[in-house]
Amino acid sequence: MDFDTLIQMDKQLLLLLNGSDSIWLDNVAMTLTNARTWIPLYVALFYVVVSTTRSVRETLLIVAAAGLCVLLAGTIDDEIVKPLVARWRPTHDPEIGSLIDTVNGYRGGNYGFFSAHASNTFSLAVFFSLLMRRRLLVCFMVGWSLVNCWTRMYLGVHYPGDIMVGLVWGALVGWSVYRLYRRVAKQQDFSARACDIIICVLCLIVAYAMLSATLMPIFYTA
Repeated sequence: MDFDTLIQMDKQLLLLLNGSDSIWLDNVAMTLTNARTWIPLYVALFYVVVSTTRSVRETLLIVAAAGLCVLLAGTIDDEIVKPLVARWRPTHDPEIGSLIDTVNGYRGGNYGFFSAHASNTFSLAVFFSLLMRRRLLVCFMVGWSLVNCWTRMYLGVHYPGDIMVGLVWGALVGWSVYRLYRRVAKQQDFSARACDIIICVLCLIVAYAMLSATLMPIFYTA
């Protein structure tokens, strides 16, 4: 199978995953793809780290490691890889751009390879999963990343290939940063209760997105 065939398969798969006839689902995707929606998750992670670690040094090391995940996974992608590869986002692709189902005119920037949403969220998911080592938390953190990935394809701003490469890069970054962290710090012991806080926040955010998507048409027509 040659490269051009893979590209065409990538585009056809995106057209299957992109959009729907549901305004409610459109609103859910728009809410969940917004970085501001997940601020409570980051606050919860910070709270759990601060309340668990035994010193300011340990807290700062974890915060710095999380920041390094974002720097390596997302910033390098946005500032170096996307301009260098210059692969059009589906919404800007001359071949299929007119076929993409957009929501509220949202099209993203010009270039989409690879997905910073996928790499950022998955790098953090892998890092905190390795750090906290709680099976249920791993499932929810990975699920959080995959939900973000789904929104990007649903909204038509990333191809599945963009997402897959982003996930692979994010996994590599998250694992590498964790290994670097372990060279300078001991493994922390996070309680099940601490992890439950993060899980509850994740569930509340998704519930908020679903509720706001339900109420949004009411406010617009009132």
